[in-house]
Amino acid sequence: MTVPLHVLYEDNHCLVVDKPAGLLTMGDHTGEATLVDAARDYLRRKYNKPGNVFVGVVHRLDRPVSGVVLLARTSKAASRLSEQFRVRSIEKTYLALVEGAVAPAQGRLEDRLAKDRVRNVVSVVSGGDDGQDCVLSYRRIQKFGRYTLLHVHPETGRSHQIRVQLAARGWPIVGDRKYGAKAVTDGFIGLHAESLTFTHPVSKEPVTIVSSRPHAWAKFDE
Repeated sequence: MTVPLHVLYEDNHCLVVDKPAGLLTMGDHTGEATLVDAARDYLRRKYNKPGNVFVGVVHRLDRPVSGVVLLARTSKAASRLSEQFRVRSIEKTYLALVEGAVAPAQGRLEDRLAKDRVRNVVSVVSGGDDGQDCVLSYRRIQKFGRYTLLHVHPETGRSHQIRVQLAARGWPIVGDRKYGAKAVTDGFIGLHAESLTFTHPVSKEPVTIVSSRPHAWAKFDE
């Protein structure tokens, strides 16, 4: 099955796309269609490329999360972009629609998180050798009845980090039943990768890509 691809930015070295919620970034044991498959198909058709098409994955989003994903079109670009993620020079911002009233209106959250790889669940731990230090800052944008819209800036990039850190304060992300949300959604959670700023792997110029808030969130604004 061909997955439609929403391209936000493209040149000979990089491809930035808007991942829909519910789509895997790259393959797993299920064998289901992925964002990488869609990107390869898009490039193959657009440029009439025979055989295998290179698409380098330099980061990923959880399946139920939507938003900006940066892909590399060459191995050199993949290496340089991966290094930017490793040293945390890439700036990422998210929109998070959470349950409950968030106070204070802005803050910085610091936790130590550990992942149970068997259950694919992350939890806050008190210390010791287990886990990794995780930091994010947030700012309240708007309150919608039982829900609050936040602007989130993760300073670290750990698995499920934003989901767990917010849920630990009693602010589970809408639709995120794994971490305590009550609201039921249609295959998505209220977490959206809104923007990504990176240094272009060849020109060395800064590039910022922005994705709009998903239309599916509108029913929670009422």
